[in-house]
Amino acid sequence: MRARRLRASLKGWGGVATMAVVCALVAVFALCVPLSGPGIGDGRAVSQASQATVEKAEEDCEAPEKQTLSPSSADGDTIKAIKDREGEKRKLIVGVDQNSYRWGYRNPNSGKTAELEGFDIDLVHRIAEDILGDPDAVQFKAIPTDQRIPAIRDGRVDMVVRTMTINCDRITDVAFSAPYFKTGQQVLAPKSSPVKGYDDTLADRRICTAAGSTAYSTLEADQKDGKLPASTDISTTVPNQLDCLVRLQLGEVDAVVTDGALAASQAAQDPTVQLKGDAFTAEYYGVAMKKDADDLVRRVNQILVDYRKDTANGWQASYDKWLSATLGKDAKKSEPPAPQYLRST
Repeated sequence: MRARRLRASLKGWGGVATMAVVCALVAVFALCVPLSGPGIGDGRAVSQASQATVEKAEEDCEAPEKQTLSPSSADGDTIKAIKDREGEKRKLIVGVDQNSYRWGYRNPNSGKTAELEGFDIDLVHRIAEDILGDPDAVQFKAIPTDQRIPAIRDGRVDMVVRTMTINCDRITDVAFSAPYFKTGQQVLAPKSSPVKGYDDTLADRRICTAAGSTAYSTLEADQKDGKLPASTDISTTVPNQLDCLVRLQLGEVDAVVTDGALAASQAAQDPTVQLKGDAFTAEYYGVAMKKDADDLVRRVNQILVDYRKDTANGWQASYDKWLSATLGKDAKKSEPPAPQYLRST
């Protein structure tokens, strides 16, 4: 495996003190989430031809969002191992976020259980329903941004559904589904800030990003190439994106750079901040799985095909419920293009 470079509160809660308390509670809960799960299948049934195709695509990586396997509903070794789990352990084990508003978050107003809700969570339930026949047959594991790939590679989860951008570095470590959402990097700053966007107004400013995120890797590369002012301080990284919002509220940084979809949700949490300028990249979220779990990748791709076709309870319905309030009613700019798949040799 080639070494890869590190890339990278609900509305009305408001207030630095409240956000800090919320983050503390989230951190406490995360410690309670089990970090090891019942035996996760290795999914060893990988054809040599299929593996060779994937490896060749990685070497020639230009459009990583197109480097995934064709859809299939067949059960392979990975899926069979999931189905063979007994009793209460017969669940899909999924790494998610629990503090990204409207994506994967615990709504304190939903009752004593404060169940996970959001756009990503809807997709997880759909995948569980297809594979195990029960949308609630899921064991959620809250993982920070920089632990998404380690959680998959270490076998702690079957997959990660956590606003995870498909990129060339990551496809050397994990396998991705076809894209299920389109976004781009964007700047978030106080409304009163002189920062105008991803431009020279970031000179002498402190920027916060999540460790292991594409935002950080983009800033690092652009600063090296002279596209970002050399005086911009990009040294502040945090485990989770919500921590960046808190740093911004505390005045410890001047701006946040993250996916526009997440930035819009953070702006919805705090009316004193706003998106600055347009998105300066085009990126796609995908479901991440183990490199050798071909059958699971194909199955998820088939589920995504059906999910997008389902106008009543699929992708569009989930967008309308969770994201239209922050991203606008027109979902076309967020809907990924028709997927393209690798051809086996």
